[in-house]
Amino acid sequence: MEPSRWPEVWREGRALYTRNAVPGVKVYGESLRSAGGVEYREWDPWRSKLAALLVNGAPAEVLARPRAVLYLGGAHGTTASHLSDLWPASPIYVIEKSPSSFGPLLALSRKRPNLLPILADAQLPERYRADVGEVELLYQDVAQRDQTRIFRENAEACLSRDGRGLVMLKVRSVTQRRATSAIVKESRAELASSGFRVAGEWSLGPFARDHVAILLAP
Repeated sequence: MEPSRWPEVWREGRALYTRNAVPGVKVYGESLRSAGGVEYREWDPWRSKLAALLVNGAPAEVLARPRAVLYLGGAHGTTASHLSDLWPASPIYVIEKSPSSFGPLLALSRKRPNLLPILADAQLPERYRADVGEVELLYQDVAQRDQTRIFRENAEACLSRDGRGLVMLKVRSVTQRRATSAIVKESRAELASSGFRVAGEWSLGPFARDHVAILLAP
């Protein structure tokens, strides 16, 4: 295992790994490796858009450790589990509205105490704002048409003034008819009009088609 450019992410060949916070336990069927008495979990870019972003060239500051995280659209917890590995001292509030996905997420949190799942709709941050408080990173991965509005409203509710955002923009959830480049340009403009600076933009292909990651800074 060799250290990578991203803090607390490791490499073996081209594969990425995080230190397993729960040794011996897999989350989504990923490979486990041991080196120097430490167990690592492979971070699969075909299963995690954040891993795809790293493979596609994201800078080190993407994974700068935040004080607290609000994660919108946690699903079964694949990516959230790797964030739990990376930042064991940072609370990660995971919003998921699907009861069928929330069950596995809740089970995952019982072994990872810094994962704090909340069954709620990301379109209604006023319902969980008091539980979450102020966070330094707002991570969004939701498949809804009004993704930029959802991000803006959650940022207004929970993101600190010096906080940053990471949006996994699902272009085909916005529209099936317009070009990807047009949707990305429009989304960037909407986010910038809310006071955010677009610090970077990356396609997530070939791992996630018609998906673009947008890094936002205060």
